[in-house]
Amino acid sequence: MSVLDLLKDEVKKRIENDSAHDFDHIMRVYKNAQKICKKEKANEKLVLSAALLHDLISYPKSDKRSKMSSIESAKKSKNILKKYGFSNEEIAIISNAIRDHSFSQNKVPSSIEGKILQDADRLDALGAIGLARVFATGGSLKRPFYDPNDPFCKQRTPDDSIWTIDHFFKKLLKLESLMNTKSGKIEAKKRTIVLKNFLKQLKHEI
Repeated sequence: MSVLDLLKDEVKKRIENDSAHDFDHIMRVYKNAQKICKKEKANEKLVLSAALLHDLISYPKSDKRSKMSSIESAKKSKNILKKYGFSNEEIAIISNAIRDHSFSQNKVPSSIEGKILQDADRLDALGAIGLARVFATGGSLKRPFYDPNDPFCKQRTPDDSIWTIDHFFKKLLKLESLMNTKSGKIEAKKRTIVLKNFLKQLKHEI
């Protein structure tokens, strides 16, 4: 088995059963990263290892520790990578990529490997799968879909701790402009159109 296959098995045993951050999410990010790697000059082994390990710890959005998820995942990844013979330099690149990828950290990763991981993860928050994930999370936290008085945040600051649709305006619609790589930007643009079309249809229906 390749080291990536071994890491997949390791992660599958450890990952929590959260529909927005489950093993299927890990594998979608992995595939996104593979596609971006083909266009960018990056070490595929390091990028894909980071993709596999990026959500080892994923606290619920309602948890006060939520913003620490990527930091703790980065720490936990180091021991796993040592176990599979990664060098100290490789471990530093991978763990830093994991630490900095999260939207809540508000960082642009320093390495191309980190930039690709961040793009690959953000793509999974967009498009049809992004729609499914945002409503899965909203449902698990028992949040209403929207504020009936101002569903699309025209006259108020978005608050996605209360209403699910607010997450579009607080985060999702911003991601396209925050992508790091050319191929990431191209795909993000396509997937953002899906979100915008959904909001147009929602406006028509409510």
